[in-house]
Formats: sequence, structure tokens, C-alpha cells
Amino acid sequence: MCGIVGIFGHAEAAKLSYLGLYALQHRGQESAGIVAAEGPRLTRRGGMGHVAEIFSREVLEQLPGRVAIGHTRYSTAGDSNPANAQPFLLQHHRGPIAVAHNGNLVDAAAIRAELEADGAIFQTTTDTEVLLHLIARSRAADVVDAIVEAVRAVHGAFSLLFLVPGRLIAVRDPMGFRPLSLGRVDGAWVLASETCAFDLLGAENVREIERGEIVVVDVAGVHSFKPLAPMRPAPCAFEHVYFARPDSAVFGQSVQAVRKRLGEELWREHPAEADLVVPVPDSGTYAGLGYAAASGIPFELGLVRNHYVGRTFIEPSQQIRNFGVRVKLNPIRETLAGKRIVLIDDSLVRGTTSKKILQMCRDAGAREVHLRISCPPTVGPCYYGIDTPRRDELIASTKSVAEIRRFVGADSLAYLSLEGMMRAIGGEEERWCTACWTDRHPVPVPREGEGQLRLFEKSRR
Repeated sequence: MCGIVGIFGHAEAAKLSYLGLYALQHRGQESAGIVAAEGPRLTRRGGMGHVAEIFSREVLEQLPGRVAIGHTRYSTAGDSNPANAQPFLLQHHRGPIAVAHNGNLVDAAAIRAELEADGAIFQTTTDTEVLLHLIARSRAADVVDAIVEAVRAVHGAFSLLFLVPGRLIAVRDPMGFRPLSLGRVDGAWVLASETCAFDLLGAENVREIERGEIVVVDVAGVHSFKPLAPMRPAPCAFEHVYFARPDSAVFGQSVQAVRKRLGEELWREHPAEADLVVPVPDSGTYAGLGYAAASGIPFELGLVRNHYVGRTFIEPSQQIRNFGVRVKLNPIRETLAGKRIVLIDDSLVRGTTSKKILQMCRDAGAREVHLRISCPPTVGPCYYGIDTPRRDELIASTKSVAEIRRFVGADSLAYLSLEGMMRAIGGEEERWCTACWTDRHPVPVPREGEGQLRLFEKSRR
């Protein structure tokens, strides 16, 4: 769960990177950083928290140069601490190099163990640092060739931006798990995880970086080559279901259009007799619009989201029922009272939040609550860069739909089928990663409790 952005050839490269990260804040709220290049010198600034909390005008003025990369992070591998904030910047025998990574390397633990046995000293607990060690150890004269060697040696999901003096290098893994696009603004080149960053910058969306492609941007322009062995495509379907912003285009499709189709398919498979369609904002909104359009049931915003909730808040000493959810969502009693509602959400993971939201709707007077989920039951954790709980924390991995319905307190509960989801997204299941719903992993992963999950497990403090 990370967002990356790169700028090449703009007088305000760091400021544009900051704005790009602002647009990608939904992809990570834990830490953010920017590395800028001026001649042979690379400068890094970053820290823990939201983009706007870290980068003031004064901080951005400390990042001179016409080239920059940025990163906003939510950890899926490694502890939550400042040492793991990206981009990473270090010196090696070819000079300075910085990297920003969106994704997850499934074999990072095994490679790290081998490197440590050979004398390597790691400064962080992230999988990304493995790549830097491999690049530093490469005997290739040119850094691009060293990067190629490194990414050939790892497996998993990686959309990467490297910054070295005079060059910006983008890499996307051969299966294309995570999105990465190329744009153009004021004669400069832009790279970003999602096209919503281009919109904020006023940039033209040129194209998506292809699976297995390496793009090198320098003063001569954009150079593309494909040195990685071709593999089956496996873009993450969850990007369309939930993760990407609805105003982005990822994997060649409009996210909001796909989500509307998910809602339409959900109605066809699981209609409900109701007075209103009510989405759980914001991620359920477009599926709710699709469900309402297909069913003819009026669409209403019966829940209001507080968009100004930070990462933490102080709970009152007096116990308030469902406080953690209520501080983020509030029902509109005048809309819900006496109504039969279809509550639309993008996914149901642990079930505890859904249970609280349903109770809030009933407390507001809803007569019936029919819960509809615009994807299949989530039965397995993600190993490719989305933060999901362990398997034993996923309610659908241990309970039936009927048991989940009773747990959350819905009058009825239904999930969109895998087939219905694929109809909405387009293409065959074999051309997407659907592992969180099927437990079929495009890249083999370590067994739970071993390897990466133990070595890189996030702290629980």
C-alpha cells in the first residue's frame, strides 16, 4: 500500500512531487519522503505522518533540482518507524542512488538471510532494502544494468522508481501487480502510481508502463526496454474494487466505471426489496450508484464520512458506543428512519466495522438492513503489497456467509461472485491476481508463520 511519483526536467521537481504525493495520499498515510537531484548531489527529506504534515514550503526549498522522486507509505513489510520511510537514499561505488517501491517481494526474507550470512548489514526491516544490496553487489559498470540484475533476482510485486544523477529509472514487474503510468507536463516527464496525480499536476497521461518494462528518462528523452522474462499478467483486481482512487485510470480502465459495473453485477446476482440504496462512503459509493441504477431503487447518502479524521484520535474517558466508527461515519436519521436499506460496501474483512455500521443504521431507525459486498469473500492475506490481516483474522476464512450475516446483524448478506466481479472488471480470472478471494497465488509465497511473515511482521504496539 504505497504511492510513488517521479519528476524529470522541471524547475520545481520537488514541489510537483509533493503535489503528486498529495494526490496519492490514499495509498499510504504512515510516512512520506522526497529525494531531489541537483547535478551529482541527491538530497532527501521525509518523515512519519501525512504529506502535508511533513512538507512545508521551507522543507521543499531544501530540495533543489530538476529531478525528484517521492513515496508515501503504509507498511506491508517492516515495522512502522522512521528508518523504513522511503525513498531510501544511499551511496555505493557508482555514486548516490535513491529508490521508491510500491509492492512486496515474497522472497525478501530468504535473500536477506543469504546476504546477511555473507556479511551484509541491513539498516531497515523492509523488503526494498534487499534490492539496494543486490544493486550494490552487482559487478555491472552501469547502474541500469545493476538494477536489471537485481530485479531479475527477486520475485513478487514491484513498481519501482530509482533516481541517480542525471537519470530517473522506472521498473514494473513482469506480472504487473501494481499500476505505474507515464505523463507529461510543461515539457517535463512524470511517473505516478495513479493518473489522479496527473490531473492535479495538469499533466497529460501518455501511457501505462508495461509489464516487465524498464524506462530510463534522461536529457535525451525516454528510453524503453524489456529485459525481464515475460510472465502471465496478474494486475491486482483489488485496485479496482477498493484501493485506487475512483478518478484514476489503472490497468487501462476508469476505476469509477468499473465500480459502477461491480454494483450492477451485484444487483443482478443479489437483488433486494428495499426503499433505498445506501453506500458506505467513500469506497462503496460508486458500486452503490451502479446497484441503484440497475435496480431502480433510489440512491441516498445515508452515511456521512468525516474527511478530517487523522491517523489517531483521543477517546473520551466516558465510554461511547461504537466510538471508533462513529468518529469517522455518522448516519442521517431523517434518511434512514423507517426505511428498508441496501447497504453497499466494497469489501468485508474482519467484520467488526461492518457490525458497528449496521448497528448505527438500526440505531438511526432503519427498519431492515440488507448488506451487499461488491467483491467475493476475502479468505486469504495479500503478499503483493496490500495491507490485509492474517488469515485467522479474516472472518470469511472461518465462517460461512450465514454465520457472517448473524455476526454483523444484517437481515440479509450477499457477496458478488468471482465470475460477476470478473465480468465487471473485464477479462479472464487467469489474467488478474485474485489471490485474496481464491487463495491461488500467481507467485508462490512463504507459508504463514515462516519466512517473510515472521521476519517482517509489523509491530503491534
